[in-house]
Amino acid sequence: MNEAIPPQFTDTSCRSHLEDHMTPHRLAKTLASKYPIDRPIVYVCIGTDRSTGDSLGPLTGSLLEKRKLPFCDLYGTLKDPVHALNLADTAEKIRLEYDNPFIVAIDACLGQFRNIGYIEVGEGPIFPGAGVQKQLPPIGDVHITGIVNAGGFMEHAMLQNTRLYLVNEMASKITDAIHYSNILLRKKIAKTHTLHTGEQLSQSHPQ
Repeated sequence: MNEAIPPQFTDTSCRSHLEDHMTPHRLAKTLASKYPIDRPIVYVCIGTDRSTGDSLGPLTGSLLEKRKLPFCDLYGTLKDPVHALNLADTAEKIRLEYDNPFIVAIDACLGQFRNIGYIEVGEGPIFPGAGVQKQLPPIGDVHITGIVNAGGFMEHAMLQNTRLYLVNEMASKITDAIHYSNILLRKKIAKTHTLHTGEQLSQSHPQ
C-alpha cells in the first residue's frame, strides 16, 4: 500500500474511475504505449490478503494468473503474496532471473475521500508502505495504483475497514486492462515484425 498521488491528467499517466465502463480500455491504451517490445515484462502485485484494503495487488495477481496471458510474467498472488517482508528479495530475484526486465508494479493506496475508486497508470516506481510509514524499496518502471480508501488518519484501520466489494471490482478492472494491453502489445510486436521483414525483403531485392 503506497501513498496516493494528487489527481491529475498528464501525457504520461491515466486516471479513471472503476465505475466508468471505459476505464479498462483507457488504462490498457496507456499501458500498451509504455510497453517495450524488446524487454521481458514482469508484473509485481504488492500487498497482503491479511488486510482487505491491501489485498488489491495479490487479488489482481490471482485473477491474472488464471488468464494465463502471454508476455505476462507474474509475482504476487493470494497464494504467494509479495509484501513488506519479501519485497526486497523478490526484486533481487527478478533482477537475477531476467535481462533488463520492464516492471509493472501494482498496489493499493490511500487518498482523498473524493478520489476513492480511481485507478491510475503512471510513470516510474511506487513506494510501497509510504502510506503507513514503512520504509520499503521503490519498484517499477510504471505503476498501477487503486485508491481503496481515505488516508491521513488511522491508515491501518482504514485499510482493515475497506470494503471487499470495492477492492474486488478494482482488481477486476485492472485485470481487464492488463488483458487488453496484452492484446495491444501482441499487435505492436506483430506490426514491428512485419515492418522488419518487409525491410529485409526490400534489401534482399533492390529495385
